Amino acid sequence: MMSTYPLQQKLPAEVLVGGNAIWSRYRQYPVFGLRWWTGRSLLFCSVIAVVVVFIGLGTGVAVRDLGIALEVVVIEFVAFSLMATLGPALATAVRHLRWPESRERKAVVVAVLAGMVLSFFVDRLASSYIEQLIRPGMLAAGLPMPEQVVPPQPLLRAVGVAINVAALVLIYGLFGGGLALRAYFSERRRWDDHHHARELHALEGRVHDADLRLGVLQAQVEPHFLFNTLASVRALVRQDPPQAEATLDALVDFLRATIPKLRDDRGLHATLGQQLDICASYLALMQVRMGGRLTYAVQADASLRTLPFSPSLLITLVENAIKHGIEPRPGAGRVDVIAELDGDRLRVRVIDDGAGLQPGLSTGMGLANVREQLAARHGGQASFVLSARTEGRGVCAEILVPIGSPA
Repeated sequence: MMSTYPLQQKLPAEVLVGGNAIWSRYRQYPVFGLRWWTGRSLLFCSVIAVVVVFIGLGTGVAVRDLGIALEVVVIEFVAFSLMATLGPALATAVRHLRWPESRERKAVVVAVLAGMVLSFFVDRLASSYIEQLIRPGMLAAGLPMPEQVVPPQPLLRAVGVAINVAALVLIYGLFGGGLALRAYFSERRRWDDHHHARELHALEGRVHDADLRLGVLQAQVEPHFLFNTLASVRALVRQDPPQAEATLDALVDFLRATIPKLRDDRGLHATLGQQLDICASYLALMQVRMGGRLTYAVQADASLRTLPFSPSLLITLVENAIKHGIEPRPGAGRVDVIAELDGDRLRVRVIDDGAGLQPGLSTGMGLANVREQLAARHGGQASFVLSARTEGRGVCAEILVPIGSPA
């Protein structure tokens, strides 16, 4: 995994740690980024400059030599600045190589440790040089030199060495990038959490948009067959009142089976069993309306009825089979709705023996909505095929969806 977020831009508010004070603004940028290192270096060097001026003043008073005091100030400033910036500078160089994350983490740790080791030698070198520089003045002023101090007992000396080593490690670690190393790792965790939260929010937004779109698609589909049926009832009222009454009774049964399911959960989720029941009610209504020339069957194992299945898909296909297949063809007609397993997918077919494929049938609004709804809910995992029957007249509309995907 690459270190993906930009090193020269400010961190998001959810990731950065630190206020907006002038001395902490560098922390608004990624740790071991160039802008972070520049801001940190300016802050540390400013503080070091103030400290070494006081050291230089003290040295000048002790040795009574302004030139030596100025030289000490310069040497101490350069040495302390290198000690404060070497490790972070190496780590910054490593991070700008944009290595994979696991490799970068290890290399950053090595870079900071290398900076601490270099800082030790810089400190030793600068201390030795300054000691030789101020020695004549110290001796002239009668001040004791380190070698003139009476050495302590061996035990006390060992304790002193241990304390000195611990102090040096602490100083070099904190001063030379140890705290920055800790901030680097915590920043990566915060960035990963922020990135995950952002992806989750985007996913929730896409799901919400998809649900709204599916609601619009469904609203386009549901009134379509209902209005067709009401128009047929209106025509039957004058021509065949008993048939109109029977059709209205069947329509009431259909609406009683359908409307509660459409209202539940905004009508955006359903099971295969619910959709099969709606199709069966609709086919019963069409059977009455068409004077009994329609026969139908709805076939599915009971174990399949609880599977999630997108609403409005089957009823659209069944309505198409009636409108474009059975109604245009004189005589008896049949519609079969069959649901079955096909490996790890669910296959649902609507088969009619009607007029067959007609020009423009596969590009109508209803079938376009079927395709869009399948794409919105299942992406490329679902398929819809409309084909002529090989056995003879009629059309087979087939939907294939993965089992267990959300409806």
